[in-house]
Amino acid sequence: MSLSTPASAKPPLIPPATLPLLIAAISTMGPFSIDTYLPSFREMEHALHATPLQIQQTLTAFLIPFAFMSLWHGALSDALGRRPVIIVALGIVAAASVGCALATNIETLWFFRAVQGLFAGVFVVGRAVVRDVYEGPAAQRVIAQVSVLFAIAPAMAPVLGGQLHELFGWRSVFYFLAVFAALTALWSALCLPETLPRELRQPLRAGPLLRAYRQTFSHRGFLLCALVVAFNFTAIFIYVAGAPAFLLRHLHVRETEFLWLFGPVTAGMALGSAISGKLAGQLDWRHTLGWSYAAMIMASAANVLLHLTGEASLPWSVIPLFVYAAGMSLSMPSLTLIGLDYFPQHRGLASSCQAFLLTAGNALTAGLIVPLVSASPALMAGAAAVLMFAGLLCTWSLSTVMRKAALASPEGAVVAD
Repeated sequence: MSLSTPASAKPPLIPPATLPLLIAAISTMGPFSIDTYLPSFREMEHALHATPLQIQQTLTAFLIPFAFMSLWHGALSDALGRRPVIIVALGIVAAASVGCALATNIETLWFFRAVQGLFAGVFVVGRAVVRDVYEGPAAQRVIAQVSVLFAIAPAMAPVLGGQLHELFGWRSVFYFLAVFAALTALWSALCLPETLPRELRQPLRAGPLLRAYRQTFSHRGFLLCALVVAFNFTAIFIYVAGAPAFLLRHLHVRETEFLWLFGPVTAGMALGSAISGKLAGQLDWRHTLGWSYAAMIMASAANVLLHLTGEASLPWSVIPLFVYAAGMSLSMPSLTLIGLDYFPQHRGLASSCQAFLLTAGNALTAGLIVPLVSASPALMAGAAAVLMFAGLLCTWSLSTVMRKAALASPEGAVVAD
């Protein structure tokens, strides 16, 4: 199977070593917006006279618009260019973050969190930029490099948020997000090249756009790639969205000790992504998924068994999450690129569709699953295992689709059906 597509213009406007750093910075807006304020949940309840469920729903208020708008950022970038979409979206995130910091009631906070979510999903354009510039194993290596850097954000965010919370209160977290978004927008304005030439842009017309979305979401291979990634990631996202309950209530750590969860998860994601980059061009996607699921199945079984037979405790409750995160991240770059290469003419839109399925799963997890299972570590482990198993079922179906595609195509290449 080949991951390559016909070559396109590759403007060498910044050094290749710089581009992954910038794309990673753009990509971290999502994790920072999700994770940085988690240690402040209890203080926010008192400050805004809100219930724990209402504070939990500030995460849902972010994730639902995040999922919806992620469908459109890529399409907009296919029509208008990558650069302006990224810069404008980051500017709006900065302004919305200031609104969150100034909120005096829960309703206002919900509103500005929704605005944040609408534009923080611009990270999908960054993935399209990578695919505009790199091909084949090189693209997988760069995606893996971005994933390693991206993986650091979930560990840094709650630790930094906890320190800001201790020193300056919960509002300082959102002021930090505003400054970070503004600086990233400025960096993009100064250094990000336009990687999509005008002659390759797609018109932003309703008819062709709807047909492109229908074609993308009805393509079985693309849909299965995206669902595998979504199910595998939402299994670990149960712990991200449920971090206040898992850490503060069950493991009895302080607001400044969220690294107990996010450190192992981040280290696992970074390790899996690094291995994926190292093996790019050496290990095919089937073997990559095989090793990936071997790690995830072992970790999920250990996690369930541990919490069914004993109390949650450190470090044992987080060791399976490290192994799971490593296995999950091992296969994510390959699956992302396979999905994008089904539609080389509108990779931005395809990237948006991938992100929509992932973030919609995260929103459902935060809004529906976490409130149901966060009362017990055993329930959290069981729910994560069920989601992982759903991803495994999709992987089996994907193998069948890819096998048929290989038989139908002389070179076994990925093609858009």
